[in-house]
Amino acid sequence: MEEIKTTNEMTSDELISAIEAILFASGEPIAAARVGQVLGVDTETIHRCAKELQNAYEESGSGIRLVRMNDSLQLCSAPEFSTYVLRALEQRKPPKLSASALEALAVVAYFQPVTRAYIDQVRGVDSSYTVTSLLERGLIEACGRLEAPGRPTLYQTSKLFLRTMGITDLEQLPVLPDLASNEGAEKLQAAIEELQNRGQQTEITEVTEAETAEAAPAEE
Repeated sequence: MEEIKTTNEMTSDELISAIEAILFASGEPIAAARVGQVLGVDTETIHRCAKELQNAYEESGSGIRLVRMNDSLQLCSAPEFSTYVLRALEQRKPPKLSASALEALAVVAYFQPVTRAYIDQVRGVDSSYTVTSLLERGLIEACGRLEAPGRPTLYQTSKLFLRTMGITDLEQLPVLPDLASNEGAEKLQAAIEELQNRGQQTEITEVTEAETAEAAPAEE
């Protein structure tokens, strides 16, 4: 059995290769702190090495990319080769985000954690179907319950949302100006459109009759 080197015995290249091997074998996002614990180094060192590996993939034109989502790391295919990956795996490319899904997703992204009632309030329509769609697609997730009558579920964006939008953390979202001004609605719409531009690679289901009906407020 091959002797395992201690971190002190590893060269910088060997440490980067060890990180690469862990991420490849995981297949799922894994916390940088966990990788550091396994390799016996601090989280800052893991992020530094991950950045070097990320740059190496991009500079070489590799079909692999390393993405950082908050404090987690993951290997994935390069977006420019997504058509070939989907074809090889016989998967159908998801259609673009519907307007209803974009609106609800933007509300969650900017004001999280939020309840479905809050999403309804901001959008002015019932969002039950859209929230369910976003949950099924993994772009939002439940994160607890509000301490209020009925204890409604709270929602937040997921790691998949960060990966879809091509960002590391929520601080990289387009800045949302003060919505209390007269131009608040226009500014939120501009932010929604920016989200749409960032999220072209992985998107939500087509607008269905249920979403179309949801988009218009019910008559009193």
